[in-house]
Amino acid sequence: MFDAVTDPLAGSLSDNTKSRLGRRHPFMYASALPLALAFIGLFSPPAGLGEWGLFAWLTVFAILTRGAMTLYHVPHLALGAELTEHFDERTRIVAYRQFFGTLGSAGVYAIGLGYFFADDRGGRLVIDNYTPFALTMGVLMLVTIWYSAFGTQKEIPYLSEPPAKPKRNPIIQVFLDLREGFTNRSFRWLFSGVLIVFIMAGVNGALDLYMFQYFWELTSDEMFALLMASIGGLILGVFITTPLLRRTSKIFGVILGTAAWAVCQVIPVVLRLNETFPENGTDALFYTLLGFRFFQGLILQQAFIAFGSMMADIADEHELQSNARQEGIFFGAIAFSSKATAGFGNFIGGIGLDIISWPRGTDIQTAADVPPETLFNLGLLYGPIVAGFSVIALWCYTRYDLTKERHAEVLEKLNVRRRAADGASSG
Repeated sequence: MFDAVTDPLAGSLSDNTKSRLGRRHPFMYASALPLALAFIGLFSPPAGLGEWGLFAWLTVFAILTRGAMTLYHVPHLALGAELTEHFDERTRIVAYRQFFGTLGSAGVYAIGLGYFFADDRGGRLVIDNYTPFALTMGVLMLVTIWYSAFGTQKEIPYLSEPPAKPKRNPIIQVFLDLREGFTNRSFRWLFSGVLIVFIMAGVNGALDLYMFQYFWELTSDEMFALLMASIGGLILGVFITTPLLRRTSKIFGVILGTAAWAVCQVIPVVLRLNETFPENGTDALFYTLLGFRFFQGLILQQAFIAFGSMMADIADEHELQSNARQEGIFFGAIAFSSKATAGFGNFIGGIGLDIISWPRGTDIQTAADVPPETLFNLGLLYGPIVAGFSVIALWCYTRYDLTKERHAEVLEKLNVRRRAADGASSG
């Protein structure tokens, strides 16, 4: 509920801010220290709080952390859309962002599980490991956010100015900006397709542990290896995106990534249900799943990067239609929808477990403790049923028609309007 307000609010505020540091940078600079401190606090509750005290501490610092993160993340995404109007250059910028974002995620796992929570330090159950971990992450957040803001500060004179609007209550302005943003046809169709994918990913995220532990019967080390295979695929996928999309199209990248994600979810499960997949506990199973995870990340990255680049193109089209630059509100809406639908996907996943009568209790340790028909239904739910909804997402993408040629026409008309406005202001 907090994100529902703060994500679009951060986008709207940064869209409409006028300062010496431009529209985005004041928020990026201001977010770093609060984010670092809130994250450290999140992992450092004082002793003796009791159950409700811990609940209150967790709630407050989780909200502060997410709020400070939003204050950086949404303006940062909007800034990336403003750095260039070149159709292909935008793809390269998003590719860089995805590369370092994925690398950063891998770094957190490596630092956390590889050092602070390693077995020789007591693992994840030693309370004293958490504050040093949070301090390290907080310092890295502070340094990288300020580095990003400082490194792009020289671009401020070349970025867009906020549109002239009457002063309104910020909350009212958010709803007005959202309503205006959804008048854009390209955004509506792209948003609708991605919304479905976010929900699918949320459902599968809720069921991953059940699939790994009971359906595939993997060890902890094998689960971690599959996670790293996905990350490795995402990292390497960055390097093929720009040449691929230059030769095809951005919407092709989104369609390809979405379809590949769904196919990689379905094939292993269907083959297992048909008893034509390697047996549990074998090296053949582990390495086959590893290959699927790597390939899934490799191709899924095409959708991530193409989508971010397309959002920047939509901002140009929207400016032509409304005479307002609203990258912030677009990316704010997407940021909230990704969080909300992931949560909604978790909720649906829980309902799915109830529908297939998943057994309850702490004595459910292995696949032998789960009825075979329940395991069969878990596979159906995780694979064909959830991934089947990708057909709807793919149909939504086919309604998107902001091609490279159409974008060139938009920029040409925008530049004519801008030259006329510059001439009128100088006159």
